[in-house]
Amino acid sequence: MDIQGWREEQRARATQVVREDDVGRPPPTLIGGADVGFEQGGEITRAAMVLLAWPSLQLLEYQVARQPTSLPYIPGFLSFRETPALMQAWGQLSRKPDLVLVDGQGIAHPRRLGVASHFGLLANVPTIGVAKRRLCGDYAPLDAAVGALQPLYQRDEQLGWVWRSKPRCNPLFISIGHRVSQQSALQWVINCMAGYRLPEPTRWADAVASRRAAFLRWQARQG
Repeated sequence: MDIQGWREEQRARATQVVREDDVGRPPPTLIGGADVGFEQGGEITRAAMVLLAWPSLQLLEYQVARQPTSLPYIPGFLSFRETPALMQAWGQLSRKPDLVLVDGQGIAHPRRLGVASHFGLLANVPTIGVAKRRLCGDYAPLDAAVGALQPLYQRDEQLGWVWRSKPRCNPLFISIGHRVSQQSALQWVINCMAGYRLPEPTRWADAVASRRAAFLRWQARQG
């Protein structure tokens, strides 16, 4: 393992991340969601990619890619472990979305290249990181109310947003992935909510990856 080489690659790729809106006009018609999990005690990497219609947020398609896990878990370098399977699932989609919400960090990463940014660069698609936990940065205390919001900062740089999407649930950590601005990253996540803690694209990606009841019901309806 070349940890120093990975650090240098992350720093180099982070300079290529576009932090401005490039989602396109007219507005998107397809929004993707991506999630990665592991099977067999971590030996198999499983990436789920879903395609939702916008603005209905109806699930249209899903793809799952499984690959032998090539790297162990190393904090701060997760994207090197996850992007190969994500790229395979991306290649399996019949149509490509205009925007992808990724379960993980975007620029809210010590070297500004979480999995959402890394994948966005490789796929050349606008992405947003929607993480369940903080990796770095600090924020002011968050109210308990739904919609409570604080910026996430490291020194003088805003890395993203901390946003409470549902009562009695931990907040989400939202950040630029690639080709999206800070404000649009937050707004798109808000636009993709449907009463759950997670926005619909990553909620469905998680449901597919883990074969949750909602996905099994959807699958049964498809005949």
